[in-house]
Amino acid sequence: MSDKFLPYSRQVIDENDIAAVANVLRGDWLTTGPYVKDFEEAFANTVEARHAVACSSGTAGLHLITAGLGIGPGDQVILPSITFLATANAVSYVGAQVVFSDVDGETGLMGPPQLQEALSRAEANRIKAVIPVHLNGQCSKMEDLQKIAGDVPLIEDACHALGACEIFSGKKPAKIGSCYSSRAAMFSTHAVKAIATGEGGMITTNDNRLVETLRTLRNHGIVRDKERFRIKTNEPWYYEMHELGFNYRLTDLQCALGLSQLSKLKWFIEKREKLQQRYAITLSKLGKYVKPIQTVDHCTPAWHLLVVLIDFDGLGVTRADVVQALTTKGIGTQVHYIPVHSQPYYLKRSSTPFLSGVELYYSRCLSLPLWPGMSMEQVDYVVLSLGEVLGLNI
Repeated sequence: MSDKFLPYSRQVIDENDIAAVANVLRGDWLTTGPYVKDFEEAFANTVEARHAVACSSGTAGLHLITAGLGIGPGDQVILPSITFLATANAVSYVGAQVVFSDVDGETGLMGPPQLQEALSRAEANRIKAVIPVHLNGQCSKMEDLQKIAGDVPLIEDACHALGACEIFSGKKPAKIGSCYSSRAAMFSTHAVKAIATGEGGMITTNDNRLVETLRTLRNHGIVRDKERFRIKTNEPWYYEMHELGFNYRLTDLQCALGLSQLSKLKWFIEKREKLQQRYAITLSKLGKYVKPIQTVDHCTPAWHLLVVLIDFDGLGVTRADVVQALTTKGIGTQVHYIPVHSQPYYLKRSSTPFLSGVELYYSRCLSLPLWPGMSMEQVDYVVLSLGEVLGLNI
């Protein structure tokens, strides 16, 4: 089993994916062509949103949303410290201040208590958005967060959660990305995410005005609609730039790959679920020092990462030593994530109190290999190796 390295995640590409990209290469468009619209429409239908906007990365999409909502200098945005840097950086790009929230120490998610506490530290008249982060494939409790946030818009960082649903008592589940409690949701199509376009992202929203702004900002702020021109002209080449925009487009090559990958999403999710269940069974044999993250009862997950919480102190080992030992056995791991508020850049720009849930989660988390191309035997090998490294017998 150890003769081939197992990374913590990777893409699964088949011949249909390759054929889809080759078809674009044989055609007339490599970028800004018909596959972009096709991918957007298929994605919106998948998550049951009114609109979808393809962009060059999840980071770019979060930046587009913050800019599109008019967030800027003097404003504050609340988001959890357990997330990738991009969530906070998108706020900093527009000149606003990040207010970091705590998370639940067993799930890594920002819940109602953590949002309430962060709101108490923020300045009410400056708060312009809250960004819940759906972590590892589980979703935040959006309905409750929206009630607490009131008129402050929610922006979902759903980069880990394509295919997940929030469960409600007495009514139909809502798909993450349908924006039932948010102004917009952001998905990543990076190589290790639920579907892959290499780099890439997709914004979903039900806001007709916001989607027009997002599409304009995605393409340098250029307006080509004659009805919106400030200067009336019939010159066919004419365009205007009304806002300072960006080059955040996604290519037809990537969108063709994304469309092909999207057709396999159901299988990807189901396979990840089966692998996660196998992990849960085998990890339970390692005893009290090792456990999967807690599953929440308000969500049907679409597992992105397989995170275990390990009591390294109780076992008398360091996480770094465990990571190195697993690497020698051909097993790749990762830590998702270093608390963003502890990064030097943000230490200089915000005063964040001790976040007990963040520290508890971060001190124990370790991501083990999980992707649809794995076998059950590989899961067993990973857990057996982890037990050996930790000195625990199965």
